[in-house]
Amino acid sequence: MDVISALLGRLQKHLVWSIPGAMALGLGVGTVVDASVLRWAILPLTFVMVYPMMVSMSLRSLTAGGSARLQAAALAVNFVLMPAVGWGAGWLCFPDQPAARLALLLTALLPTSGMTISWTGLAKGNVPAAVKMTVVGLLAGSLLAPLYLQALLGAVVHVPMAQVALQIGLVVFLPLLLGHFTQTVLVARVGAERFHAQIKPKFPPWSTLGVLGIVFVSMALKAPDILRSPQTLLTLLAPLVGVYALNFAVSTLIGRTLFARADAIALVYGTVMRNLSIALAIAIGAFREQGADAALLIALAYIVQVQSAAWYVRWTDRLFGPPPAPAARPA
Repeated sequence: MDVISALLGRLQKHLVWSIPGAMALGLGVGTVVDASVLRWAILPLTFVMVYPMMVSMSLRSLTAGGSARLQAAALAVNFVLMPAVGWGAGWLCFPDQPAARLALLLTALLPTSGMTISWTGLAKGNVPAAVKMTVVGLLAGSLLAPLYLQALLGAVVHVPMAQVALQIGLVVFLPLLLGHFTQTVLVARVGAERFHAQIKPKFPPWSTLGVLGIVFVSMALKAPDILRSPQTLLTLLAPLVGVYALNFAVSTLIGRTLFARADAIALVYGTVMRNLSIALAIAIGAFREQGADAALLIALAYIVQVQSAAWYVRWTDRLFGPPPAPAARPA
């Protein structure tokens, strides 16, 4: 078990390479076998991705103090600006491809992931604020996504509201309840200190297994289409790069203008990171054939998101200044 955890930890640490590797493996498998049976793996893989994250998540962060202005800014970007950007980019770049428009809108509607907290910590940002953004973003996005999909895309794509709601319940709220129950039981048995120090860090790497599995399956499902038209990847990547670049630029501008360094970094990663695994699960689970087409663009978004987040860490000191030096201990 320790060997597997160590391997998953390495894969999580090097997502820049492990995600493209999973995509390449899925593409290879999908070219030699009929991968349609793998569609049924999406739901359990999503549960594997979400449940460990929920065990590590503290719902108490919802009542924690902090900057209400910072959280309000994150909500405005995540649920006013980005849905408009996702809808506009889909309408502009894919006027005759409803599946691609669905994919862009789904990614825009589901903000934050466990990586929001990780990248904020790596960039020496406000981690408690990032934790709260992650919880709020996950819950709000899950509740609002069906309504946004119907309002913005209902005339182009049939939105099965009951299926979308059921899928969100299965991949968000059920793992959330089970994760909270698991955390409560473990804390009662071993104590809060030991849980946070020794047990809690063992869960997040298992989320990586779900992420890589979902990426692998989505690429395997679309492998025949990609081989028939490889230039499709470039036509999908270009709008993704544009959407992420705009998101980074706007969030950086808001952060530099309104907030101190640590809060600004939390705002950027709390508004640019999207919950792509849940977007994939909803697309394939609720929209069937159109969802399978949408899955390719969402899978490509992993590459853009991870690569851009990693590079942004290197630029944070130039954009927001160096982190304050730790206070000297009294002699």
